[in-house]
Parts: sequence; C-alpha cells; structure tokens
Amino acid sequence: MLIGTVIGNLWSTQKDATLEGLRFLVVRPMDAEGRGTAESVVAVDPIGAGIGDRVLVAYGRAARHAIGRGHDIGFQSAIVGIVDRCELAGRTLALNEEDDPS
Repeated sequence: MLIGTVIGNLWSTQKDATLEGLRFLVVRPMDAEGRGTAESVVAVDPIGAGIGDRVLVAYGRAARHAIGRGHDIGFQSAIVGIVDRCELAGRTLALNEEDDPS
C-alpha cells in the first residue's frame, strides 16, 4: 500500500470490458517526509475521492477485493481510504495540496 495525493482524473473510452463503469484517478505517492514523488499511479476509485485528497492505495488482491470484482478484472490498484490524519516519527503530515511541503 501507499499514501498519496489525488492529482487528476483519467478517462478512457476504449478499455477492457472488465473496467467498464469504473472511475480512474491519478495519484502522486508521498515519500517518508510527506513530499510528493516524481512518479504517479492510476488507481480505481470505488469510494469517491477527489483531487487534492490524501488517499491510501492498495495493490493486487486487496485492490481487486475493494473494487468488488474479484479476480475477473484487468486492474490491480485501488483507492481504499481517504486519509484524515497521518503521523510519521511524531510529525503530522499535511493532508491537502495547500499544506503540501513539496
């Protein structure tokens, strides 16, 4: 799993049939200091996160379970939570883009 910030939406009209009806978001992972990394990931969003939200992203079987379609899906990352608070080494990390230290 990783913690990241939703930085965008992704739309695809041509996709595998197992992905029909799913919402995709682009997430920028956070490093241990709470800064955004240079890479991004695309995750299915079954919970209604929005741009600027800090989210928890799961991979593999856990993601497919969260999406609710078992093993019959062509995707393996999903947003499984919107983060309310995160502390690392006693320091509370920023939870929205305006407070982002990167």
